[in-house]
Amino acid sequence: MAMAQSNTSSTTQQSTGIPTNYGALSTLVTVFFFWGFIAAGNSVFIPFCKHYFHLDQFQSQLIDFAFYTAYYIGALALFAYGSFGGKDLVGKWGYKKSIVYGLLFSALGAAAMIIAVNANTFAGMLAGLFIVALGFSLQQTAAQPFAISLGDPATGTSRVNLGGGINSFGTTIGPIVVALALFGTTAAVTDEQIAALSLGKVITLYTCVGSLFIGAAALFYFSKKVPAGIMVEKVEKANKALYTLLIMTGLLIIMFAPVFNSYKTDLTNAPESEVHAMNIYRMKWLLGALAIVVIGLLGSNISARRKPEGWGAMKYPQLVLGMLAIFVYVGVEVAIGSNLSELMKQQDFGGLQSSEAAPYISMYWGSLMIGRWAGAVNAFNLSKNTKVLLQVIVPLVAFGIIIGVNSIAKYDMSKLYYYVICVLVQIVAFYISNNKPARTLMIFGFLGVLAMVIGTQTTGTVAIYAFLSGGLFCSIMWPSIFSLSIAGLGKYTTEGSAFLIMMILGGGIIPPIQGKIADVIGIHQSYWIPVICFAYLTFFAIAVKGILKKQGIDYDVADDSAGH
Repeated sequence: MAMAQSNTSSTTQQSTGIPTNYGALSTLVTVFFFWGFIAAGNSVFIPFCKHYFHLDQFQSQLIDFAFYTAYYIGALALFAYGSFGGKDLVGKWGYKKSIVYGLLFSALGAAAMIIAVNANTFAGMLAGLFIVALGFSLQQTAAQPFAISLGDPATGTSRVNLGGGINSFGTTIGPIVVALALFGTTAAVTDEQIAALSLGKVITLYTCVGSLFIGAAALFYFSKKVPAGIMVEKVEKANKALYTLLIMTGLLIIMFAPVFNSYKTDLTNAPESEVHAMNIYRMKWLLGALAIVVIGLLGSNISARRKPEGWGAMKYPQLVLGMLAIFVYVGVEVAIGSNLSELMKQQDFGGLQSSEAAPYISMYWGSLMIGRWAGAVNAFNLSKNTKVLLQVIVPLVAFGIIIGVNSIAKYDMSKLYYYVICVLVQIVAFYISNNKPARTLMIFGFLGVLAMVIGTQTTGTVAIYAFLSGGLFCSIMWPSIFSLSIAGLGKYTTEGSAFLIMMILGGGIIPPIQGKIADVIGIHQSYWIPVICFAYLTFFAIAVKGILKKQGIDYDVADDSAGH
């Protein structure tokens, strides 16, 4: 399989001339759409659950926590199976069947959601979303390396970008479709309207979602265009890595328990000093969870480099640093968007109500679509000049679509017209990066740092545009990090993929940390957290390039004529 190189081979990652399997790729990207559609739909269920079940803000955030934690648990379970059994489960089933099974598991989650809604239980809805995301975990573990394998390794990042572009389209329209399904309108609804929502509509929605999962599974199963993607190599046991991850998991549970037990404390009418003390208390435990992840992973790699036996994929520094990069990337992507609404309530940022901030939040998530659509251009067999032209046109078209969709939804987008300047900056960055993963990640990471620093040092439209552009610079990071992290892993490729999927956990740790810091120093200055995250991603891009070169792998020597 592509990217599954021998551990000892000296390989330059350049064009092999392998044609892209567009039939299989077109089928594969359907699951990318589901991930974005459902994840974005959670933004509708958070306010619904908050007001319907009479929760506080902290309790309502358990929806995202349950969703993202499932990725970690699912990927850890896959790794544990391979470590104890000596066989990679995804490799044994093949990428195709793994995606089918993942879709069917997500369908079970949709059924659990229906049961929970009928029983009128919030805990049951959390369990249903957890099961849906467990299925997504299996799908993502298979889909990422599968997309890279469906053609020339030199253009693998572009195929993942294509999937990411479809994922972002799902993210963009997901909340609109879900809002229409539940409320019959895309306009802002009152808390009373949410509380009075008919649960029958929720049941209808998840019946449709479950049916779509089953339909997609059938599409994959019966499609002759999609190869099985079976990897029959025996996996070396990695008991040391497994035990380390299990210990980390136990410690994370210890860190999370006090945070979630604290929700029982009613702070509605508490004095400000008591609220402040509780925020500090929660933040300390969340920072402890972050420390466990960072120290645990770096310590594992140090031990593995001294004595590789029993560590499996963790003996590769590009993977361990990449795990931290995925953790940070998912965390910063979610954190920027999750805190925008609160930021824009401040007078220096317009003093907007949540409903008035909706167009800005839509533009942030839409910015991910803009970048991923542009990055997907290289996945197609086009001439060099055509690709350059499309990398200018496609982002502008995507920007226009976001403006258009939100205008149809009756949002005022006039204050965002000049955001096209930020889109033009991204277009120039794409041209300079020349579809080379390490260079692309370094450039976009640096631009992310610059944008966040500008945002923290200014107010008004300039700061808003700077923070929104974080979506543009996050947009192509996932495929770049993923491709660089699993390069050269050979028979450990799917094991490494599972490790990377685990690190989606960052979406459940970094945003709450920024939120708690915001309670202490203010929402505006809390955006120094994204500055730190982008700085690490820039460091990773520089460091991993040198690491891979020492292993005989150089992504930046890719033949510029590849695919032309």
